[in-house]
Amino acid sequence: MSRYRVELTGAAAKQIRRLDPAAQRRVLAALTRLEVDPRPAGVKKLTGFDDAWRIRIGDYRVLYEISDKTVLVTVFRVAHRREAYGR
Repeated sequence: MSRYRVELTGAAAKQIRRLDPAAQRRVLAALTRLEVDPRPAGVKKLTGFDDAWRIRIGDYRVLYEISDKTVLVTVFRVAHRREAYGR
């Protein structure tokens, strides 16, 4: 099984930088685990998107797209659960 490359959009990187240090560590650890398994237990497919998924990390949500063809995970949003799904 190949390892996926995890990339952050500019907005997602900025959102991670704004988190408190403990939340940053948890989110970054989860992103590292996505390299091995982009669809871990508890992952949910988002409705209204072609190939978008979300994982829970405490009160935070990481929204991302998976491209199996290019072995790439693109994280496009990291936010508190009450703010995660608005556009």
